[in-house]
Amino acid sequence: MAAMRVRGRGLPDGANVDLWIDGDVLSTEPIPDADLVHDGGWILPGLVDAHCHVGIEYGGGHTDLAGSIRQAETERGVGALLLRDAGSPVDTRALDEYDELPRIIRAGRHIASPKRYIPGLAVDLEDESQLPEAVAQQARFGDGWVKLVGDWIDRSVGDLRPLWNDAILVDAIAAAHAEGARVTAHVFGEDALPGLIAAGIDCIEHGTGLTDETIEMMVDRGTALVPTLINIETFPSIADSATRYPVYARHMRALHERVADTVGRAHDAGIAIYAGTDAGGSIAHGRIADEVAALASVGLSPTDALGAACWDARSWLGRRGLEHGAPADLVVYAEDPRGGPEVLSNPELVILRGRVTDRRGGDRHRSGPVGE
Repeated sequence: MAAMRVRGRGLPDGANVDLWIDGDVLSTEPIPDADLVHDGGWILPGLVDAHCHVGIEYGGGHTDLAGSIRQAETERGVGALLLRDAGSPVDTRALDEYDELPRIIRAGRHIASPKRYIPGLAVDLEDESQLPEAVAQQARFGDGWVKLVGDWIDRSVGDLRPLWNDAILVDAIAAAHAEGARVTAHVFGEDALPGLIAAGIDCIEHGTGLTDETIEMMVDRGTALVPTLINIETFPSIADSATRYPVYARHMRALHERVADTVGRAHDAGIAIYAGTDAGGSIAHGRIADEVAALASVGLSPTDALGAACWDARSWLGRRGLEHGAPADLVVYAEDPRGGPEVLSNPELVILRGRVTDRRGGDRHRSGPVGE
């Protein structure tokens, strides 16, 4: 495969970018006779969806290999080339054999207790004393992450309630760290957060129940937040369907009503925030641009919101950006990708593992060798 070259502007600094691609490797050093495949516009490292579920169908249920491939292709088409799969009952490792599909960082399966999460998705523990060993097992199965269900509706009390006691969380998170894995947790409400954060959890998903106290705790401990704002928009419909549990319904509506203020205060306090859509289930795949727009609407600058789904998210996940020797995963835009979801979701060119996988337009393409 011939070497390629792309030129344009990068972010966050807007500086000129001139890159060569040889196989699956980026180079900042010229490669003779490279094919200039794009000249002008904006060049970014591949986008990141830091919370999605490959293998879980939109609308619920599991999908097969073909369905998982379609989901991954959808993500690739909008420029999301790195996916943190935040829990899936489907073993998607077969997708790693497809060079044209995004790279996936897996968290194994959710860990919950019986009747305290969506049926069929989690590993259910009858006894919470099993949690440290279950965490260690999922750490060994995943790619450096473990996913806990921190809270869920308890129908015996009719509201959100934590699944685990604080002492067992300390042991469980320590078990994951001993395996070299980080831990994140699904948390909607307020009550589960202090124990999870104090136990040393690395990330909180959703975080709609954050308070000034738990925001301060997260800042002190360097805990990250992936708020999944476009998923939070489903809270009113969840509440509408919970007529048997009026306290829970009111709670979900209240969490939804104050989410912009909650996440805005978390950002202002200095919590690291990353973009995740929660695609799979109630959210369709391919909506990372909408999540970036949602982050900008709650107080992140357009550049910071994009960084939360790009260069900052890559650094957090231990993946490189547009630098010499990095994997050749990048997206190219004709217009500034901070211009809104209609721009960000439509890259002109997608290069994954050093191969052009998606191209729109083509007026900027020039074949053949170019000079320096």
